[in-house]
Amino acid sequence: MSFAWILKLLISTLLLPPGNGLALLCAAGIFRRRRWAFGLAVAATLLTVAQCMPAVANMLIATLEDQTLAVAPDAPKPEAGAIVILGSGLATNASEYGGDTANERTLIRTRYGATLARRYELPVLVTGGQFLNDDRSEAEVMTRILYEEFGVKVRWLEDESLDTAGNAALSAPILKAAGVHRILLVTHAFHMPRAQLLFEQAGLEVIPAPTAFFSHPDGDWLLGDFLPQSKALQISYYALHEWLGMAWIALTH
Repeated sequence: MSFAWILKLLISTLLLPPGNGLALLCAAGIFRRRRWAFGLAVAATLLTVAQCMPAVANMLIATLEDQTLAVAPDAPKPEAGAIVILGSGLATNASEYGGDTANERTLIRTRYGATLARRYELPVLVTGGQFLNDDRSEAEVMTRILYEEFGVKVRWLEDESLDTAGNAALSAPILKAAGVHRILLVTHAFHMPRAQLLFEQAGLEVIPAPTAFFSHPDGDWLLGDFLPQSKALQISYYALHEWLGMAWIALTH
């Protein structure tokens, strides 16, 4: 585990919920004798509560999800040479499965990738490496699930990458060597803008195939959408994480 990776983790923890609100509250406590400390504590509380509200979380995630459209079930076969499915973590030490298995995010992407593979009869590449506490790589787990549970064989397996940038950088040479330059990219809808940008920077043409939309564009709000909920905090985290990632790409390229 590199120093840069640890530093990246610490910075993101401070900037993303719930760490951002807690960091401000800690600062207000440390400097409680200053005039501005009370105002900082109030702002931190309001920030934390806002990030827990479904209405706010929906607006944040919609800024990402609205950038791409879902592939219609009756859409004609796209002019792509492969389907690329991005991993998103594992559920480790799952005793009921006898070891590591896909977490919810990875399983959602794997299932949709399998649906597209059967629908369009395109070859599949899975991408995702092995983290410190994992027994296997994400790509290995996805490969097994695709074959054993969905009847889809994986043609290419990229099992060294540890983030989306690595997914793109390490998958692109594999695909280009096989003569594939245009792909159908499968990931969560909120993750698609950043993933698409990185794969295009790696030299591939991307047809987005987003799944798992969290936002509801009809604007049909309920009272519960303005009350704090733990799920909304998670969605706010996803949205702000992606925008932070996009900002990092803009600063470093």
